[in-house]
Amino acid sequence: MIKYISKITLILITLLLVSCGDKNNKKITLAEVNLEQQMADLYKKGMKALEEGDVLFAVKNFQLAENIFPQSRWAPKTIIMSAYAFYSQDYYGDAIYELERYLAKYPNGEYTSYVYYLIGLSYYESIVDEKKDINPILNSKKYFDFLKINYPNSDFAIDASYKLLLIENLLASKELYIARYYLKKKKWIPAINRLKTIIEVYDETIYVEEAIHRLVEVYYKIGLEEESKKYAKLLGYNYLSSSWYEESYKVFNKNYISPKNQIKKNKKNMIIKKFKSLFE
Repeated sequence: MIKYISKITLILITLLLVSCGDKNNKKITLAEVNLEQQMADLYKKGMKALEEGDVLFAVKNFQLAENIFPQSRWAPKTIIMSAYAFYSQDYYGDAIYELERYLAKYPNGEYTSYVYYLIGLSYYESIVDEKKDINPILNSKKYFDFLKINYPNSDFAIDASYKLLLIENLLASKELYIARYYLKKKKWIPAINRLKTIIEVYDETIYVEEAIHRLVEVYYKIGLEEESKKYAKLLGYNYLSSSWYEESYKVFNKNYISPKNQIKKNKKNMIIKKFKSLFE
């Protein structure tokens, strides 16, 4: 009899717990629906404020929406929109902070490729003087490289590739700037190292031709003529019509006059002769 009563009691307790559990679930579900709607409303307010140019109020709404319901499907979007709002007004540091926060919370999220792109762009846009501060350039390169390698088919990979070419030109220009400084100070070895970096690492930039020519010059000056000729041949083979090749040719042929300058010289002589003939 006691066992029978115990079984009945256990069944009643179980039913009570299930019943309570169902009620709690319903309450939570109702609360979640309410939070979802609140979040959607705040998101819309943020979008409206962003369109009207009130960036700080937009960010405030996006961040409040995320805080209300961080598990919602809207949450990742609110972080990205906060970051974009900051980016649109050149608050690049704040934008990067929000985007890195997104990567920490949603490393495999739906918008990850865009996030990497916008971080790279934020660093890129914050470049002020590549000769003084190289960190923004290197950081933007890091994120664009990652995007290009890991998301080659994304909508942002093409622009990332274009930005990487611009970045490489910036880095090459910095190397050449430093190399020229060393050449001016007659510090040949560090100058050579910088020039070689350009032709080995940044071989698709516009600074390669000048870098090769400077190597021709510096090796000739320090008496390594064979090494100088080697780079002159390299320049001639790849950039025969380049003005830098003509400059390198002059290193070995001091009396060389380029065809263009020869034409100008002949034309000038003809004008002088005609002018003189008027007074003969």
